[in-house]
Amino acid sequence: MIAAAFYKFVALPDFAALQAPLLAFCEERGVKGTILLAAEGINGTIGGEAQPVREVLEYLRRDPRLADLEHKESGAARRPFYRMKVRLKKEIVTLGVPSVDPTRIVGTYVKPQDWNKLLDDPEVIVVDVRNDYEVALGTFAGAVNPQTRSFSELPAWVRNHEGLRQKPKVAMFCTGGIRCEKSTAFLRSEGFDEVYHLQGGILKYLETVPESESRWQGECFVFDERVAVGHGLKPGNHDLCRSCRNPVGEKEKRSELFVDGVSCPACYGQKSPEKQASLRERHRQMALASQRGEEHIGRRLEPKKSTDS
Repeated sequence: MIAAAFYKFVALPDFAALQAPLLAFCEERGVKGTILLAAEGINGTIGGEAQPVREVLEYLRRDPRLADLEHKESGAARRPFYRMKVRLKKEIVTLGVPSVDPTRIVGTYVKPQDWNKLLDDPEVIVVDVRNDYEVALGTFAGAVNPQTRSFSELPAWVRNHEGLRQKPKVAMFCTGGIRCEKSTAFLRSEGFDEVYHLQGGILKYLETVPESESRWQGECFVFDERVAVGHGLKPGNHDLCRSCRNPVGEKEKRSELFVDGVSCPACYGQKSPEKQASLRERHRQMALASQRGEEHIGRRLEPKKSTDS
């Protein structure tokens, strides 16, 4: 099994017409995942057997507008997704500032092998533009955490955070690069002159930079059944809470508020008794299916909705 993540900002005025043929192509090959289409481009993460996944990527590249579509690929011990969705959106990653156009202006790309040098620059403030539950799993030492719950909260944080202007340079990073395309474009539109971002995101850094030289601390949350990955994109040590879809590690699992398949410390007490009973029954059915060597996908919750690739 493999997982492939990709995105491209490009004018797709006919994006709605692309939905049905693309969904059919994926389903015919047993490929699962989520692909977002919008007038501004495409954003997706898909998974399955290697050959079918690569056939989908080749299908996308047959469109001249997507001919140079790049993707990041990693192995998966189990199926990364359980359903296939092709959705139409206003934005392929939701910032909520219509004037921002990454095809016109973005920050300066920094290759993974050059990122450490930027981290050491005393004139740079480094910002992790991911959401708080992602940052909690891992980040670069010294990075500023905006503590956002969604990407659309970032513009307000930028406008209210005076510390961003205390140094002449701002460097931003995210999981796969797509959020940085918009966040750096937004900063440029707000008058920031020297803005940089990690090309290919954290995933490319973990894939490219040797662990002995890495400045990354912890694991990187990914939006599929692997939950998180570490150096070399090896699967990490977290699972998903099947109630709220937050990542749970050994610390959360030791909590008396953790009930496998029902709750974790982040969501304990938030579900009605009826919902808790439903979650317990679903967990029981999943366990029975696992014992039979089957995949139980009837009411299985997908991981958190991706805003990155």
